[in-house]
Amino acid sequence: MKFTEINLFGVYFAPIVFMMGAAWLAMILLRRLVDRFGVKRQVWHPALFEFAVYTILLSCIILFSAR
Repeated sequence: MKFTEINLFGVYFAPIVFMMGAAWLAMILLRRLVDRFGVKRQVWHPALFEFAVYTILLSCIILFSAR
């Protein structure tokens, strides 16, 4: 798949914008699960952990959409 700009009401957006939004929504769901099971208490730096999980999610979305 070739990544091209997406025209939305006359404004061109890079496809990474929508992928970042999808990763952010998935991160919200995962954050709720992590809070429910108390995983953050086991993590040394919660903000760094969330950033790493977001980066992994975004990378997976990009790799799957490139196929």
